[in-house]
Amino acid sequence: MSYHLIIGDKLYSSWSLRGALALELTGAPYQETLITLRQPDTRQRILAFSSTGKVPVLQTEHGTIADSLAIAEYLNERHPQAQLWPADIAARAQARSACAQMHSGFAALRTAMPFDLSRDQALEQIPLDVQVDIDRVVALWSECRVVAKEPGPFLFGKPGLVDAFFAPVAVRLRTYRVQVPAAAASYIETIYQWPAFQAWQHAGLAEHQG
Repeated sequence: MSYHLIIGDKLYSSWSLRGALALELTGAPYQETLITLRQPDTRQRILAFSSTGKVPVLQTEHGTIADSLAIAEYLNERHPQAQLWPADIAARAQARSACAQMHSGFAALRTAMPFDLSRDQALEQIPLDVQVDIDRVVALWSECRVVAKEPGPFLFGKPGLVDAFFAPVAVRLRTYRVQVPAAAASYIETIYQWPAFQAWQHAGLAEHQG
C-alpha cells in the first residue's frame, strides 16, 4: 500500500492539513510533495498531479484522489482498523455531518480569517457574519460532544477524521485570538497538543524562516 500526498505550504494550506492529518491517523507510511502556493507556476505544478489544480491530492494504487473529504473516505475504507469514524452509529452520523458542514460552509470565517499558522493578532472587529460562523462552530462542537460515546478530549473521544477537519478552524480561532467558551477553548488546546498537528505546525513555522 503506497501513498503519495501532494500538499501546499504547511503555513497556509488548511485543506492540505486536513489531508495530512487523515493520513497520519491511519499510521500508513507515505511520500509527501510540497508545492509552494501563490507562485506563477503553482497551478501548473499541481496540474502535473491532478486536473483539479488544487491541493491536497492523494495518489494511491487505485488512482489519484482529489479533495480532502474524498481522501478521508478512501482512507477510512482502506484502513478500517484505524477507526477513523466513531464506532457508534449515531456518533458516526454526527461526525460525518459535522465534516460535511465544515467542508461546504463557513465561508465568512474562511474569508475574514485566512489560515496562517504564524499569526497571533486579533481582528480589529469581527464582522457579524463571521461571528455567526464562529458561534455555529462552537455549537457544532458541543453537538458532537453530546453524542460522543467514548471518553477523551477530542470531539468523539479519540482523534478521528472530524478532528482533522476542524483542526484548521481551531488554528483560526487561536491565531486570531477569538474569545470562545471554556469547552471550545479546551478543544482548541487539545488540537494544539495533538502530536500529528504539532509536527505539521513546527514544519509550517520553519518553512519561511531565513
